[in-house]
Amino acid sequence: MQKHLEKERKNNTQVLIKCRNNKKLLGRMKAFDRHCNMMLENMKMWTEVPKSSKGKKKSEPVNKDCYISKMFLRGDSVIVVL
Repeated sequence: MQKHLEKERKNNTQVLIKCRNNKKLLGRMKAFDRHCNMMLENMKMWTEVPKSSKGKKKSEPVNKDCYISKMFLRGDSVIVVL
């Protein structure tokens, strides 16, 4: 895992991170440690929020997204890094 993260950091490529709070992050990783704590830059964060529907069984999700220039992500909230 650490070899993969080190490669992504050195190449300055974007990583996709899925978090426990059902949020997804896409951006560039500047630093990390063995606990998967990460320093991230130029992040796009989004969440799929289900639309409230009246009388319908299934509803289409609505994307809520925002841009974050710099961010520290605590490793215990990380599920997967791609």
